[in-house]
Amino acid sequence: MTVLERFELDGDVAIVTGGNRAIGRGIATALAEAGTDVVIANRDADDGERAAAEIAAATGAETRCIPTDVADDDSVRALVDATVDAFGEIDVLVNNAGLTINGPAEEMTLAEWNRVLNVNLTGVFRCSRVVGREMIERGGGSIVTISSISALVANHPQPQVSYQASKGGVDAFTRQLASEWAEHDVRVNTINPGYVRTDLIEGVLENDPEMAETWYDEMLQGEMATPEDVGPLAVYLAADASSYVTGESIVIDGGYTVR
Repeated sequence: MTVLERFELDGDVAIVTGGNRAIGRGIATALAEAGTDVVIANRDADDGERAAAEIAAATGAETRCIPTDVADDDSVRALVDATVDAFGEIDVLVNNAGLTINGPAEEMTLAEWNRVLNVNLTGVFRCSRVVGREMIERGGGSIVTISSISALVANHPQPQVSYQASKGGVDAFTRQLASEWAEHDVRVNTINPGYVRTDLIEGVLENDPEMAETWYDEMLQGEMATPEDVGPLAVYLAADASSYVTGESIVIDGGYTVR
């Protein structure tokens, strides 16, 4: 097998939560380009259907949108059942869905804290648990969770204590899950992006130039990533090329956390 053949994912099936936009859309597209059939799992059915259709048209992959709320057990179970019914298997899970609520820690309500943790951390557990059962039964798979440099360093100047806690939890969860499921040939890793040019970030850059300047001052490469920059790393972690990689948190941040 050649090195490029080890990156091929022909015939594999991937679920990407939040795959309708931003980083999730970039990853879903990259996986489809590498040969996977892709299930877009997000709450907005119309937006998900549009993303699935556009990815299929651009790549030739078979795609589906299955409306999903990762904060709801029944919704996640229905996602997995529908994917297995449609494709027969799940080879790759990308836990990408997430949210953040900014605000000083001393003013944050318990409801706000719980909302972020329920999606960003417990949602990863819900999806990984149910998909993992399928992977264990089949004899293997790859789970890739989109974490953040927020698991490693404090965000500044924005106050995001619940987001930080959720991403730190995701990294710890990933290491433990990789340990428990290694015997089943299920690999579990995280991608920890820095600042990525999404619609949300573009809004900050436009409306709060001082915050943008603070971010840029820490970037060795002087520019933010795009969603398309994250996709190749997800392909690597999904493919046989990374068969000896599990329990890892891989940073892609343009050098933001170097100094």
